[in-house]
Amino acid sequence: MLYLIAEWLNFEGVFNLIRYQTFRSGATLITALIIGLIIGPRFINMLRVRQGKGQPIREDGPQSHLAKRGTPTMGGLMIIIALMLAMLLWMDLRNPFVWACMAVTAGFGLIGFLDDYDKVSKGSHKGVSGKVRLLMEFVVAGIASYIIVSQINTNLYVPFLSDVSIPLGPFYYVFAAVVIVGAGNAVNLTDGLDGLATMPVIIAAGTFAIIAYLVGRADFSEYLGIPHVPGAGELAILCSAIMGAGLAFLWFNAPPAAVFMGDTGSLALGGALGAIAVASHHEIVLAIVGGLFVMEALSVIIQVFWFKRTGKRVFRMAPIHHHFEQKGWAESTVVIRFWIVSIVLALAGLATLKLR
Repeated sequence: MLYLIAEWLNFEGVFNLIRYQTFRSGATLITALIIGLIIGPRFINMLRVRQGKGQPIREDGPQSHLAKRGTPTMGGLMIIIALMLAMLLWMDLRNPFVWACMAVTAGFGLIGFLDDYDKVSKGSHKGVSGKVRLLMEFVVAGIASYIIVSQINTNLYVPFLSDVSIPLGPFYYVFAAVVIVGAGNAVNLTDGLDGLATMPVIIAAGTFAIIAYLVGRADFSEYLGIPHVPGAGELAILCSAIMGAGLAFLWFNAPPAAVFMGDTGSLALGGALGAIAVASHHEIVLAIVGGLFVMEALSVIIQVFWFKRTGKRVFRMAPIHHHFEQKGWAESTVVIRFWIVSIVLALAGLATLKLR
């Protein structure tokens, strides 16, 4: 909004800063952070009053989690409101990538909200049927993929190698949707401990803010040997909004959590990261930067597959963060060590930019 006003009025001097993506990225982060901190206390109180018993806690989960009964969920609404308002204020709303990523964020947030509402209203941790949820996610991801891919080519670029790509043709639309849905659900599976998913999402968003900015610049992308995507630099501002809103939420989600983000937040944030990765042609790098999310998702897939075949478990409990809890690690130990893993993976992802 402010960017369009600046363009229309042809601002000069200090107001000309609004035209710069780097300035608007910083401004968006601060705006989302302030909005989140302001609405947080009242929002949490409202959720606590309306939900009563809060998010249902699994009886078969770690026994230490039973003490969290009564903690409200759907805190992801707070994240979505903060980042959406900041985005609308600072982003170039003529950019199709912006609307595609906003559609994924809002659409996945709505799906997560319906799942959270079903859990709270029924007092069960089961929520909406998995098949129904996946169908809705693929509908949203499919629409966003169509918008994004119509602006870029259908090549899958390989990190570490300069100018090496795999032409996927029409299959790229399906691949893009799978990346978005997979990212959303991987973050959702990671969100099991206070602050566990929030900080890795912030780290991944910060990493992709750099990647999106570089990809959007013809000079930098040519120098680094990475694909140039005109307009993708605007997504650095979305990444900043995620960081600001995520930091505000972490203020209230720090142990002991006053609120859980729920599927509302985890699906929305994961889907947004997936959409940004597709738009910036760095899908494989997302698997590196978000390696923690990949590890969490794989632990569930492996556990379910092996248990159905043999009746035995590979991990003491899945997702894998519960496995370490069952081994005796304190919750805070698991969270901080997983944060460290996320930082290392983010640095590895950034390293792919220059190693080409």
